[in-house]
Amino acid sequence: MKQKIINENNNGWNGNNQNPWGQNNNRQDFENPFNGLQKIISKFLPGGGKGWKGLFAVLLILFGLWSLSGIYRVNADEQGVVLRFGKFTSQTGPGLHYHLPFPIETALTPKVTTVNRIDIGMRGPSGSGFSNPSRSLRDVPEESLMLTGDENIVDIDFSVFWVIKDASSFLFKIQYPERTIKAVSESAMREIVGNSDIQPILTGARQRTENDVRALMQSTLDSYGSGIEIREVKMQKVDPPSAVIDAFRDVQAARADQERARNEANAYANKIVPEAQGEASKILRESEAYQSQTVAEAEGQATRFVSIYSEYIQAKDVTRQRMFLETMEKVFGNMNKIIVDNDSVGGQGVVPYLPLNEINKKGKR
Repeated sequence: MKQKIINENNNGWNGNNQNPWGQNNNRQDFENPFNGLQKIISKFLPGGGKGWKGLFAVLLILFGLWSLSGIYRVNADEQGVVLRFGKFTSQTGPGLHYHLPFPIETALTPKVTTVNRIDIGMRGPSGSGFSNPSRSLRDVPEESLMLTGDENIVDIDFSVFWVIKDASSFLFKIQYPERTIKAVSESAMREIVGNSDIQPILTGARQRTENDVRALMQSTLDSYGSGIEIREVKMQKVDPPSAVIDAFRDVQAARADQERARNEANAYANKIVPEAQGEASKILRESEAYQSQTVAEAEGQATRFVSIYSEYIQAKDVTRQRMFLETMEKVFGNMNKIIVDNDSVGGQGVVPYLPLNEINKKGKR
């Protein structure tokens, strides 16, 4: 019995020279794993692929396959970057291209039309910002709290949208692109906010702030040669710190009331002041007109007096008589008159006369 077991052990795993998996334990096949490949190739080569000709044919086929491995495709949303022994050599556009086979040259095809997003001051449950809008966001105070130019603190959450505009610069000029964009965006936002007051940032200057931050980020990244284009900076939330937001709202309401009262006062002033100015101008013009009229009348009277006096010097009696008659005409012109002649003889001294003026008036009626 012992002799039988020893003989079976000497024959390998079993008496049929097979391993436990039922395969032949052929030592020669184990030492030459390419025998199967040689058998397949020999079917397509003259003379069964034996000798130097067969070896040369095998090498030629392998070289052809290795050469064809340099064909690569660049999609419409990608840029091709060719590296030779790890060093950048050329950049290609969409379509089929060829580079020297590995390990001489390799090709990278980063997507250059995909709009990427980085959120500052907020994180989603997975730390990816708005990756899942159905879940609540987590605020990151160390990123969102910023000091304004008027020494107030503001809580700003914003997003940066960017694309790759130069694939070679993006791959080789900066080591960690997303970390760089995040650091540059936070720094740019702090600089712009630090040069502004809190009130415009909270109300009407948000668009201007976003544009200023985008321009500053782009200039900074261009100075790095990053190959990145900032498409948009979007401020998601701009609020005072949560600990003082109620007091801040009270202050804002008081400022709004102050502004409203100031506007009402300005409106009343704009109404009253022109009216007062117009009234003053009217009085001034009337006084000037009265002055001109009075002066003109006085000058006319003085001229008349001078002219009468000149005539009086030349003919005193005649002038005196004319002045008497003119004065009587003015005094009695509109009165009912009875003329009495004291020198009349044999009568009452009443001088009859025909009132032609009265007759003319009746005729006109």
